[in-house]
Amino acid sequence: MSEIKKISIMGCGWMGLPLAEALVENGYAVKGSTTHQAKVEAMQKAGIQPFVLNLNPNLEGENQDDFFNADVLIINIPPKIAMNGLDFHEKQINALLPFIEKSSIQKVIFTSSTSVYPELNRVVLEEDASETAHPVLMKAEAMLKNIKQELVILRLAGLMGYDRMPAKYFAGKKGLTIGEIPVNYVHQDDVVAIILKTIQQNLGAGIYNVVAPEHPIRKAIYFKNCVDFKLEQPEFVAAEPQSFKVVNGDKLIQVLDYQYIYPNPLDFKYA
Repeated sequence: MSEIKKISIMGCGWMGLPLAEALVENGYAVKGSTTHQAKVEAMQKAGIQPFVLNLNPNLEGENQDDFFNADVLIINIPPKIAMNGLDFHEKQINALLPFIEKSSIQKVIFTSSTSVYPELNRVVLEEDASETAHPVLMKAEAMLKNIKQELVILRLAGLMGYDRMPAKYFAGKKGLTIGEIPVNYVHQDDVVAIILKTIQQNLGAGIYNVVAPEHPIRKAIYFKNCVDFKLEQPEFVAAEPQSFKVVNGDKLIQVLDYQYIYPNPLDFKYA
């Protein structure tokens, strides 16, 4: 693969925008897509070439071919099943395939999710993914495996950090039964750093879990968040043992020689 200089990011939202900014800071020419015209000026100020594109589910917007004129394409579009239904994301990915096929892109990085793993009450590895756990993402992964370009699938754990704080959604709640379940979280800063390193080291094709190495129980995290941000503590009740999974991310750590900025979700940085 020739030297990577140009990167396009499909989806410059909560994760994609800070990623784009980090790539610009590291000397890459970055194109970013947004569905909101209002974001264009801020992206330009950050050194990102903005494209207003919509996957609805077909690709809509101007200068589409120019967006795909890149060395690396990062696809960062969550399925949003509750809003769009089960087959919408498949149609979105299908709409991208012809553009990828005819482009100069050498590598595609697809941000999937650790929700593809069923709750097996044990540690789960990359090969434990199941269509029964998340048929939509598994279908998307399978579709992208047919492209001629090198494909890196990063299965991201629960995205946290800054304005995304677990306790914010559970503060003051009563009768919670999920307190003893171990978490599978990853901080925004680590995802940005890992994708940057994936590009810098030209990580080869494969599937990799992106998850903080430590897995405290939910109760511990919610309590600490509430103390730190002066929120009302949630109330947990005794319950039957809950199904769980502990996602193992050692494969990525080893191939990238990566050291997590926030290895323990109890220490995550929030706004």
